[in-house]
Amino acid sequence: MSKQEQGKHDDDQVMIKSSEIVQSLVKGLTVIEAFNQERSIMTLSEVATATGFTRAAARRFLLTLVNEGYAKQEGKLFSLTAKILNLGFAYLSSQDVWQNAKPLMKQLVEQLNESCSAAVLEGEDVVYVERVATTKRIMSVSLNVGTRLPAFATSLGRVLLADMTKAALNDFLTTCKIEQYTPHTLTKKSELTAEILRVNQQGYSLVEQELELGLTSVSVPVRNKAEKVIGALSISTQISQTTTQQVLTMILPALKSCAKRIEQLTH
Repeated sequence: MSKQEQGKHDDDQVMIKSSEIVQSLVKGLTVIEAFNQERSIMTLSEVATATGFTRAAARRFLLTLVNEGYAKQEGKLFSLTAKILNLGFAYLSSQDVWQNAKPLMKQLVEQLNESCSAAVLEGEDVVYVERVATTKRIMSVSLNVGTRLPAFATSLGRVLLADMTKAALNDFLTTCKIEQYTPHTLTKKSELTAEILRVNQQGYSLVEQELELGLTSVSVPVRNKAEKVIGALSISTQISQTTTQQVLTMILPALKSCAKRIEQLTH
């Protein structure tokens, strides 16, 4: 296939007509996404408020999910069931690299005695696609496969954002929700742009206490055989236990080595 033909093929892939979008499916997915750690159980009215749908529309989608086994109803309360995990598992099972990466991540965790995570970019967040944890608790929230964290304030996110073009990065930082999580969080667009460009140059991201006080995280990209970044790998630790110098001289080299071994799985 010529470059011209390939370009035309790529254009065909991204051109989606509005008439081809099934709005009922979009709304059903919106109802599913309305449930999260803070809203794991909701009434019909709460679902309607969270989605912006009418009560009648929210009711139809909820009852459909209940009928198909993806949600359950107990009195006036609705919640998702474990069957919803099938949707996420379908993605993970199609991504052999992350399944095959887990043994390598386990070896790294045993070597460093620190938790290791892999994530991809999804909208404004990073989504954990694999995680090997130690018994040490590093954050106030539980981190598991499927956990979402803000990309702009995490080392995982900045590594993934560093693979964007300057124009795409500018659009992302212009539209994404930026919050001040700690006194150390970078919130100015100019500062974030400069930091992410620096990450692109140095090949890793080090974020200290920007998402949570006391937390340090270092991440590196994971690339496929075409040198496209397909995810990021990170180690997180507590500042009270590991100095910045130790992160850079001990943890980072081991993390890079693990990422390289994972990349070999894609070749």
